[in-house]
Formats: sequence, C-alpha cells, structure tokens
Amino acid sequence: MADPPSTAVARPPADGTTEPPDSSVIEASLRAPERFAELFDRHAAALHRYAVRRLGPQHAEDVVAEAFTRAFERRHTYDLGRPDALPWLYGITTNVIGGHRRAEVRAYRALARTGVDPVVAAVDERVIARVSAVATRRSLAAALARLTPGERDVLLLIAWGDLTYEKAARALAVPVGTVRSRLSRARRKVARTLETS
Repeated sequence: MADPPSTAVARPPADGTTEPPDSSVIEASLRAPERFAELFDRHAAALHRYAVRRLGPQHAEDVVAEAFTRAFERRHTYDLGRPDALPWLYGITTNVIGGHRRAEVRAYRALARTGVDPVVAAVDERVIARVSAVATRRSLAAALARLTPGERDVLLLIAWGDLTYEKAARALAVPVGTVRSRLSRARRKVARTLETS
C-alpha cells in the first residue's frame, strides 16, 4: 500500500522563517523556473552522498547535476499532492545511476578482489576502519556485485538513502510488495555471502 499524501510540514531554515514544502516550490517553478534552485539547495547534499556511495566521488557531481536537470525538465509531471520531493529525486538519481551501473559493478568486483575501497578512502578511512574490517568490506562488495540491479537499488536506497519501503517504492515506481520482496532477496543473498566468507 502506498503512503497517502501527507499534509505539508514546513521546515524552519536557519534564519527562523518557514520554508514552503517541496511541492509548493515545484509548483512555483512552473511560473518562475529559478525557484527550482531551492530544491537543489535542500536536497543536493543527500543525493550527492547517495551517489558517492553508489559510484564514488568521481561520478557523484555529474550524477546529481544530471538528476536535477531531469527533475527540472519533468517538474510539470510531479504529483503536487506529495509535499516531500526527496523520494522522487532519489528515483531520478537511481535512474541516472542505472546508466553508470556497469562502472558500479566493476567497482564492487574490484573491491571484492583487492579489499581497497576508493569511496571509503575518499570519505575517511579511519572512521570506516573502526566500523568494519577489510575482509567484511570485500565480502559485502562481492555480495553487492552479485545482486540484480533491482535488488541493489532497493537495498541501497533503504540502507544509504534512508528511505522507508513506501518512499523507495515511489522512488523506483514499483509496488511496496516488490520493494519488500527485492529487499528480502537482497538481504538473504548478502547474508549468505557473508556467512560463507
């Protein structure tokens, strides 16, 4: 079951005023295109972090730029009954990443072979080293490389994008049941790989 449209919750920005919901910004951008930049200011950092984790820092800026370009071009199709545009933006970003999927799988396979994660090194190797050992990262990378694209998208949107099942379903334009089954399969496959390594 998809989430019902919720009532808009205004976010207080640093200056103490209240921001309009994303849907209002998108609607305003139909008449004043420059208003769409507000969505970039609100959500680019989260999408950039997600893209870095998926493809590495060398591709993240291009992915985010392309995702926002596509979102701007499609803003007239946005469901204005949904105040939060972040799931929609995650869906577009995931589709852009799909174009880079081969590079993503190659990176996971290289990590599985070598144990060297250029994304982790770029973020902060010291913090990651405390969280997990090299062997676990290698096994996890191998498991991610073996997932189908749909399974990997669901798992990483939920794990790294911090989306709920419902928001992941909206982002990928699939039913919530599909998200649940893909996530279940992905978790089983990852667990099996980690158990055997």
